[in-house]
Amino acid sequence: MKFDHRFVLTEATPSMRLYHADGVSMRLDFFDHILRVALLRDGAALLPTWSVCPGEEDCALSGRDKLSTDGFSAVCPAVEEDAEEVRFTLAGARFTVKKKNFCITARNGKGVLYADRSGLAYNFDGELGDGSAHYTRREEGERIFGLGDKCGAVNKAGRSFALAAVDSMGFSAAASDPLYKQIPFYICERGAGSYGLFYDTCSNGRVDFGAEHDNYFEPFSSIRFEEENMVFYLILGTTAEIVQRFSALCGETAPVPDWAFRYCGSTMEYTDAPDADARLRGFADKCAASGIRAGGFYLSSGYTQIGEQRCVFHWNRDKIPSPEGLAAYFRENGMELIANVKPAFLTTHPLYDTIAQRGWFLHYADGAPACFPFWGGMASYLDYTHPDAYAFWKTCVKTQLVEKGYRSIWNDNNEYDVQDADVLADGFGRETRARLIRPLFSYLMARASREAVTETMGEDYVPFNVSRCAMAGTQRAATTWTGDNCTAFSELRYNHYQAMTMALTGFLFFGQDIGGFSGPRPDEELFLRWLQYGVFTPRFVLHSWKPGKESTMPWLYPERMDSVRAIFALREKLLPYLSEEGERCRREHRPLIYPVFLREEGYDCEADCFFCGDRILACPVFDRGAETVTVKLPCCGEGWLLRGEGEPIPGGETIKVPCLPTDLPVWFEIK
Repeated sequence: MKFDHRFVLTEATPSMRLYHADGVSMRLDFFDHILRVALLRDGAALLPTWSVCPGEEDCALSGRDKLSTDGFSAVCPAVEEDAEEVRFTLAGARFTVKKKNFCITARNGKGVLYADRSGLAYNFDGELGDGSAHYTRREEGERIFGLGDKCGAVNKAGRSFALAAVDSMGFSAAASDPLYKQIPFYICERGAGSYGLFYDTCSNGRVDFGAEHDNYFEPFSSIRFEEENMVFYLILGTTAEIVQRFSALCGETAPVPDWAFRYCGSTMEYTDAPDADARLRGFADKCAASGIRAGGFYLSSGYTQIGEQRCVFHWNRDKIPSPEGLAAYFRENGMELIANVKPAFLTTHPLYDTIAQRGWFLHYADGAPACFPFWGGMASYLDYTHPDAYAFWKTCVKTQLVEKGYRSIWNDNNEYDVQDADVLADGFGRETRARLIRPLFSYLMARASREAVTETMGEDYVPFNVSRCAMAGTQRAATTWTGDNCTAFSELRYNHYQAMTMALTGFLFFGQDIGGFSGPRPDEELFLRWLQYGVFTPRFVLHSWKPGKESTMPWLYPERMDSVRAIFALREKLLPYLSEEGERCRREHRPLIYPVFLREEGYDCEADCFFCGDRILACPVFDRGAETVTVKLPCCGEGWLLRGEGEPIPGGETIKVPCLPTDLPVWFEIK
């Protein structure tokens, strides 16, 4: 009956219970500090997961059963139930499940910790539209964190966001949505404590934290997405513990080589130039002449050009006569080249017809390749869920890049803008609508690229792999960054908020394009302030696309090179610390940079300062014309040392420190 679904127990084990009503099952799995809830429609196939992979480096290529319990620490709570309710205690929270419409509530000594919306919280029989829907009860003053690289303030309460990933070049970090990541995970802090929710889906949708109001229901938050079945994880603990538990749920973050923490250069200007080889070698020479130690250079896609079109895995020998010689030159100078690759093949690509004939593109029911607007024309996306296409990609990476000396891969433009429901993917032998699994393609692309490197270089080799698009679990295969940002002082501040949001979503190694990718050239003050901030982020990369203007490079303002060199020297000094802290955070499933409130409850979640590792508090300047930094120091037993020197300053004090754009940034180190 619509709006009135009476669930009855059909199966039970000590750590699982299954209920059924009106063509829908609801399953509860009890894990350590985690309740997994699954809504399963009779006759609807359950897609695998590639996000959830506890205790493993990676899951099977074809995915993992979404209801698998492998890798979890199962618990067996004492369950009581009668005709109306199910009751149990998990991680100190007392749960009640109303069998009518399966309404879940959790309470602790402080009050209601979590509650489904009363009336109807789930889309059992189309009452709430198409696909999946879940409505939870909202509390006045609660704070929301997460969702990946979402724009705006760190606290997302009161806002609504698309559940999707798109190529958002030149985005506003304050307002644009969606951006490059699709991660349906968030943390809610409320009076009784914190909980996290992760929805194990790759399909598009929308999540709402109070923008929507409905007179017939109490205040609510909601998520909607296209996939018919729904599996979500309710994670309990403090906010910091929830971040750790979610990260562990997604598996082991891939290690990063030490050199990747150094400054890495990047600009489209060099590889787009007809004399790309000379421009690139000139970068290495300029770094040496300027006294700047670089770890690598991001090789933009201009090296693949045929005319004005970019054809992945094609080397333009007019621009770069000897790819092997270029890679060797950089390695002789202590640098790696990080080669850009794209998953779409233009219809004019020399390999297009071969790939199409073999059925390795996303396609229509008749087998014809699906075509989409892409950079330079129409193109088809490689279908990484076809095992032969996946193997083909690895072969190309090996032969065209790794064997030529390019051991680091930049997986770019991989958001897969597929909206058409008629477009299909192989789905590892289970044909699937491509738009239901869009971010999966980006993960599989990054995974294939990483495997190509390790299979060529050996399992002990630690590759550097980066992917612009990401979903939960991408951390196992690649690092990321926050995409093609814009040059402005306001963007600097909101890029910082993005970074804190990424940290609260389970990412360890990431950063922004320092100085801004698109828009005007950064003026001197903005350029220096962005360097002062970026020196404390895991990814320290200046990258830009400024047609007709000079690229954003360390020597952009020659008269300020003394200040620039001092910041780069600081980064070099921090390198052992970043590497050591990064490896510890990887083992402990923790972010490397993170907001202060994650460690000190009650600290302003929108604060300018942030932790870099556990011993450094970075205090950047985000306001034009500012000449001082004012910061309330977190509580610390032995006190704080300004820039690692001098007399210790007690935690809890608010101090003001002079800091001009030409100065070293302000930071404090625990004594």
